[in-house]
Amino acid sequence: MKITPLHDWNLSPKQAIELQKQLAYEVIRYDDFVEPVKTVAGIDLGYDAKNDTSRAVVVVLKFPELELIETAEALLPIQFPYVPGLLSFRETPVAIKALEKLNLTPDLILCDGQGIAHPRRFGIACHIGLITNIPSVGVAKSLLVGKYETLGLNRGSIAPLIHRNEEIGLALRTKDKIQPVYVSVGHKISLETAASYVLQCAPKYRLPETTRLADKLASYRKI
Repeated sequence: MKITPLHDWNLSPKQAIELQKQLAYEVIRYDDFVEPVKTVAGIDLGYDAKNDTSRAVVVVLKFPELELIETAEALLPIQFPYVPGLLSFRETPVAIKALEKLNLTPDLILCDGQGIAHPRRFGIACHIGLITNIPSVGVAKSLLVGKYETLGLNRGSIAPLIHRNEEIGLALRTKDKIQPVYVSVGHKISLETAASYVLQCAPKYRLPETTRLADKLASYRKI
């Protein structure tokens, strides 16, 4: 798939923060895509500290069957320092390189990380969504910012995630009595629709199949 660059990656942390603030205003928080969704992608990101490189593995699944139909991977030298809240500037470049290798253009991307559930409302799901112009969702395993109240124990239970008096996402129970995942808008999708797709992509386990399969493939290729 062809992806048009959105901005220069040669930035200082201070410049990156200012760019996040600017780009946050461009994030579309409502459904702006044509259904039905037929393909959904997931990305596994990691680092090789020994070789100072970052790595991305992308999987594309048929939806709603969740059958694997394409994979791609990429490696890049790490070019941005580790700064909390700015991880997308370390991880997005290699994710984009992997996505560019796909023959298919996925209809939806589920990112293992935050969307607008971020101090500046611009996590990696927003970054990838804006650059690719593909609807994207943040599906995080842990909280970065925000709090939620009581969450039901059954699969499908949700609780609003609130930060600075704003609803920035949802805690979503994808499996009975198991720790929830944290869903937030990435780009071109509403929170309600995002949560629906995440639940459909996680029929058996806590994490969506997109995340599970990308991680499994990445682990296999490291052997």
